Amino acid sequence: MSALMIARITVKDPAKFQDYLTESKKIATLYGAELLYRGKVDRALNGNHDHALTVIARFPDLASIDDWYASDAYQPLKALRDEGTTMQMTSYEVLD
Repeated sequence: MSALMIARITVKDPAKFQDYLTESKKIATLYGAELLYRGKVDRALNGNHDHALTVIARFPDLASIDDWYASDAYQPLKALRDEGTTMQMTSYEVLD
């Protein structure tokens, strides 16, 4: 069953964020990731939305998300991510 990784992002340093995004995407594709959506928030229709940007990627399954996030290649990017953004990342199993 496929899975989604959803990141809600506030950019603090655009250059570092772009570097993170470029490198993260390269690594995530090795784990079967496909970018489904990247866009800016227009407005919250209900509730609070504290971040300005959302990214949604589909992976083959939850294990692929876990493997990507725990991979040796991704580990150095966590510091770059945290320097360039405030980010909330969540994973979801797609229910068919």
